[in-house]
Amino acid sequence: MYKYFFRLVFKRLDPEQAHHLAFRWIRLAARVPVLRTFLAAALAPRYKELRTEALGLRMHGPFGLAAGFDKNAVGIDGMAMLGFDHVEIGTVTGEPQPGNPKQRLFRLVKDRALINRMGFNNDGSLRVAARLASRTPVFKPVVGVNIGKTKVVPEEEAVADYVKSAERLAPYADYLVVNVSSPNTPGLRNLQATEALRPLLSAVREAADRTAPARRVPLLVKIAPDLADEDVDAVADLAVELGLDGIIATNTTIAREGLGLKSDPTLVQETGGLSGAPLKNRSLEVLRRLYARVGDRITLVGVGGIENAEDAWQRILAGATLVQGYSAFIYEGPFWGRAIHKGLAARLATSPYATLADAVGADVRKTA
Repeated sequence: MYKYFFRLVFKRLDPEQAHHLAFRWIRLAARVPVLRTFLAAALAPRYKELRTEALGLRMHGPFGLAAGFDKNAVGIDGMAMLGFDHVEIGTVTGEPQPGNPKQRLFRLVKDRALINRMGFNNDGSLRVAARLASRTPVFKPVVGVNIGKTKVVPEEEAVADYVKSAERLAPYADYLVVNVSSPNTPGLRNLQATEALRPLLSAVREAADRTAPARRVPLLVKIAPDLADEDVDAVADLAVELGLDGIIATNTTIAREGLGLKSDPTLVQETGGLSGAPLKNRSLEVLRRLYARVGDRITLVGVGGIENAEDAWQRILAGATLVQGYSAFIYEGPFWGRAIHKGLAARLATSPYATLADAVGADVRKTA
């Protein structure tokens, strides 16, 4: 039914317009008490065997919404209603910014992928913090806050910009993510180099501790799939050294060659980050490498090319305690979360593992 609706309606709309339309419907549904209860029962069934503890937090399951869909924390309840166990908002920057000129979002339907060069369009950390502070939740998913660099801030002033966002947002975040891997902010990926990343993460950690003294806000870093293997290792080692809580692997890719893309070549060559199915293999490779390096010392979050329960299960076996999705939601629709949870429960039941936690990293440990 949804696939027919997608072809009939959404496919005919500009991708960004379609996003705003669908998100508006989701938010409206979440505001109607009887309707949201019915939809949550249908779309977000709970499986006791999928209950997950990660980052010191308890969740109904391991499956969450990746950053980028709800940039401004306006639809958290709606996304929880659709079955996401955690919702990562953002990316939020120190100052409000409109993002890059439109058109900046493209569908590669044949490849079940997206290309975006949104450029961190968001309301800014001050307004988003106020929105989170005034939120009266209907549903209570874990809420992560993803922060990035304001475009006009020079690279040498990036640390202060991230600290500003961390100070404002940490008190309302269940966990905090430092995004240094989007390809759409000039110079941002340079911050993945360990000599730049070390002082940045240390400063954000101090800011979070200072502004949320009653609890330790978990801190994660999100990395690109385009990092060389030795750079992945270096980030992993740094995360352990700094006592980081987790790594999210991975963001979008700037790669095009070697991915077997089938869409219109003109569309494929649009600049920006590619997400969706073509990212699957590299994202899984990075995750395996990270787990082989850090083991259970920090939490790994697998994202990139997750389309179905089998993809999510493979990420768990590769070392991910949590998994996230976004692009496939555009193609699969509102029953996607339900299908992921049902499929994960079925795979766990027929596996040799007593709990989901036992399955985390099992494939990597076998080959160690």
